[in-house]
Amino acid sequence: MSSQRYADVFGRLAKAGEGAFVPFTVLGDPDPETSLAVMEAFAAGGADMLELGIPFSDPIADGPTIQGADQRALDAGTTPQGALDLVAEFRKRHPEHPIGLLVYANLVARGGVEAFCGRLSRAGVDSILVADLPMEEGRSLRRAADAAGVGSVAMVTPMTDSRRLAKVTALPAPYIYVVSRVGITGKDASLAASAAPLLRRLRRVSSTPTLLGFGIGQPADVRSAVALGASGAISGSAAVEIIARHAGRGALTRGRRAALSTDLREFVAAMKSATR
Repeated sequence: MSSQRYADVFGRLAKAGEGAFVPFTVLGDPDPETSLAVMEAFAAGGADMLELGIPFSDPIADGPTIQGADQRALDAGTTPQGALDLVAEFRKRHPEHPIGLLVYANLVARGGVEAFCGRLSRAGVDSILVADLPMEEGRSLRRAADAAGVGSVAMVTPMTDSRRLAKVTALPAPYIYVVSRVGITGKDASLAASAAPLLRRLRRVSSTPTLLGFGIGQPADVRSAVALGASGAISGSAAVEIIARHAGRGALTRGRRAALSTDLREFVAAMKSATR
């Protein structure tokens, strides 16, 4: 089912001449109830897919904005299983949205890769990307994910050489995560110039959809990503900053949670409009 959800959405968007917009949030940020409202706001705003993180104490690939989200979620008591319970709750109401999970290797290995992938499948997760696991060390995870019906996603960067690019594109995947620049996650003033040649290299060797991430903070960035030939764009820090602003004002009452949802819906709608 994982590949089919992605294939259906990418196919529909291609026919419509649109790119995909994919917002990111850390599950449980700033608390489980609000986190579910965040996912609902993403869907209501027109997000095509969701990319979700399980909170982790040492998110080395992430900048300070997402590190703060991890810490808020952990402070709220969010566990890996609690995070997956939120996914399962969202999935009940949204059977059509592809859901990708971005995690760190320690969380996967803690209880065994087969058991972990089984939990993802039961929660309704469609794909997994392990930020700190080199492709060469991920064979057992790919086998376990495939057996559980969960797609494996790899990252490529402007530093990826041709040999490694060939290995990545030879693997079945719902999409390829294209890192626009070298470094940690976060908003940037503009997409790195290296994103364009990397996307051209990918198009020459693969027809797998590509999602451009890192530095996607405003509609102009999404528009540029699609114009450069990406199938869509993933935005994390910009959405998380909205959550952080609201979370920083004290306990989230029902009214303040509704205000957060409104801000997120408007953000997603503006970003999605730039894919057309």
